[in-house]
Parts: sequence; C-alpha cells; structure tokens
Amino acid sequence: MNRNDAERLLAAAEALYYARGINGVGIDEVRSAAGVSLKRLYQLYPSKEHLVAAYLDARDQRWRGRLADHVAHSGGSPRDQLLAVFDWLGLWFAEPDFRGCAFINAFGEVGGSAPLVLAAVRRHKELFRDYLIGLARGLDGPDPVGVAEQLLLLAEGAMTAAAVLPEPRAAQQARRAAAALLAAAA
Repeated sequence: MNRNDAERLLAAAEALYYARGINGVGIDEVRSAAGVSLKRLYQLYPSKEHLVAAYLDARDQRWRGRLADHVAHSGGSPRDQLLAVFDWLGLWFAEPDFRGCAFINAFGEVGGSAPLVLAAVRRHKELFRDYLIGLARGLDGPDPVGVAEQLLLLAEGAMTAAAVLPEPRAAQQARRAAAALLAAAA
C-alpha cells in the first residue's frame, strides 16, 4: 500500500523526532526519510513548527486510541478501568523504543517558543485528563473530577520517571498509589 506524502512525512517526523529530539533533526532529514520533495513538504507543512504540531496531533490520536482499547478490553468496574490505565503505561514503558512522553519532550525542547507545538501539547494533556475524568465519573464518591486529576498527576509523574531514570516499574508504583487513592476516595 502506497501511503500519501502527508502520512509518510508524519511517520518520518515521528520516528526521527521521538528518537532524537526536535532540535536534533533537520527538516531536510525528515523530507529525505519520507521520500518527499522539499517543495511538497512545504506545501503540506509551511514550517518545521507546523510539521511538529501535526506529528504530535497524529501521535496523540494513536496514543489515546491504544490506551482506550486497552482499558476497554480490561472490562470491570470504573476503578478497574482506571487502574488499567497504569497497566497500559507499564506496557508502553517496557517497549524497546520508549523515550518518554513525546509531548513532555516537545515541551521541554521548544516550550512556549513554538505556539503550534505548545497548543498540540496542551491539547493532548487536556484530552488525557478528560479521558480520566470520564472514567472517574463512574466511581462512587463525592469528587470524581478531583480523583481523576490526582490520577493524572500520578500518570504524568510515572511517565517522567520512566523516561528519566529509566524505570519501567514507575507504572507499577504509580498503580499502587492510584489503588490507595481510589480506596480512600470510595
């Protein structure tokens, strides 16, 4: 199957930027890896910032889709589904190409200097928070939103720890803390 130019560019951008960082990869290297002319690249993405934001948005959809599929197949109660988030994080952390959260990495590299990238990072984090809130709304308890926001911090902390230390057990440790939080909130 022959993928279109935009798909090839996004796949090349993700592979290169995630492995080596945004600042470590030039636009010509992405273009070359995708087999797309420079003219075509700039027709699709007028700047590196546009390409990075598009790669992050595509990664967000895939990442959240994989997470939601795992949680949906875990079945069980809302509590079990929330804990399944941490189980999935553990699987992700153990992948051989795991390099941390692409969104945290992108923010760390370009921060507020690239508004499109910053918007993509914030969108991803807000959608992840909203997903956890949706799961937490099924809990018995007075403050499901507050519980979800605390679980978000545990998940985000586990992502950072798994990348920096590197420590795949960070998901297991965060899961234990999440279980205690959920028990206390019930």
